[in-house]
Amino acid sequence: MKQYDVIVIGGGPAGLAAAISAYDNGCKDVLLIERDNRLGGILNQCIHNGFGLHTFKEELTGPEYADRFIREFHNRNIDHMTGTMVIEITPDKTVRAVNSTDGLIDIKAKAVILAMGCRERSRGQLSIPGSRPAGIFSAGTAQRLVNLEGQMPGRRVVILGSGDIGLIMARRMTLEGANVLAVVELMPYSGGLKRNIVQCLNDYGIPLYLSHTVINIEGNKRVTAVTVAEVDENRKPVAGTEVRYECDTLLLSCGLIPENELSSQLGTKLSRVTNGPVVDSSLETTIPGVFACGNVLHVHDLVDFVSEEAALAGKNAALYVQHLGTTNKELIPVTFSPEIRYTVPAFINMDSITGDIKVRYRVGNNYQNKKVLVTSGGKVLSQKVRRIMAPGEMEDVLIPADKLRSAGRIAEINIKVTDNG
Repeated sequence: MKQYDVIVIGGGPAGLAAAISAYDNGCKDVLLIERDNRLGGILNQCIHNGFGLHTFKEELTGPEYADRFIREFHNRNIDHMTGTMVIEITPDKTVRAVNSTDGLIDIKAKAVILAMGCRERSRGQLSIPGSRPAGIFSAGTAQRLVNLEGQMPGRRVVILGSGDIGLIMARRMTLEGANVLAVVELMPYSGGLKRNIVQCLNDYGIPLYLSHTVINIEGNKRVTAVTVAEVDENRKPVAGTEVRYECDTLLLSCGLIPENELSSQLGTKLSRVTNGPVVDSSLETTIPGVFACGNVLHVHDLVDFVSEEAALAGKNAALYVQHLGTTNKELIPVTFSPEIRYTVPAFINMDSITGDIKVRYRVGNNYQNKKVLVTSGGKVLSQKVRRIMAPGEMEDVLIPADKLRSAGRIAEINIKVTDNG
């Protein structure tokens, strides 16, 4: 059986950054496995700009951003297998995969990094009533059709959901000559970045209807119309608010779900909020030697943050291999006030603090002029003032390593959103 120090599952932006980081931190025996026939992941179809401002201090398209990491990956001669599907990971870190050349193969690792990305929520998960004709696409599928295959999904379009991919496709379809009639969002706030609302909807005169949803789909062979209605505080349609749009296409942009079938099968504990693995501050899951990063861990807004997080996972996986991990880790739970939906990490590993700890989180509503306090035992470890916070934008707060080390015995770390009075 072939053996590697580190095996990375996934060849998108997270997998590439994790593999490069593991290599640069001393593990030269690294293997990356990707199910697609080429590296780069979803970035290959994201031909719009807006990538790389944090990582490279310049604005790049998705393929350009991916290419920079692919070049660095190849410059290190890191082993990789494309067109290869991982079908199982065992707790002893044996990776079972299959491809058309080698058939079924088993590969042993000292550490595994999960970087499988995420998928879009389907119509079947949304429970939209009506017929089931052609013309209903996820926003990502439409993006692939237009940007990679040169095919137009339709000409008169309604978009359900205001996730970033849906907002970007509203602009893309408009630029290709389609008429985007409306973007409707079930929640009272958008699920996408503010900049995408401005650049992709407002700049093109495309209306966004918050607290609305699609309540019916018409059509036999092809979508002919959808009916949209306003919803109340319980997300139930309000009678008398129905509007019928004649269209040939419905795009769904109703959230992303981490690809965690392998994680669940492996036995890692998953968060009920993010649907990704529960990790500590070294990004290690509840299975020793198995790390997670990128959208398989929690859905990110910017690929720059994916790369940053993946680099940390790669570094810690390399340290785990070199020191074989710590058997009795001191894990301090991260708790938070009701305004916050989740934090990553969920625990601070006090035995592996090599620098300041960045905690990422999302709020559950729109907030203005708030202070974010990080405390332990009544002591303030960190604080940050936020003028605006929204569910569609991931937040972070930095906990200084010296404050953690000098705090003494810590029972928990609490993150609280309070008024900035």
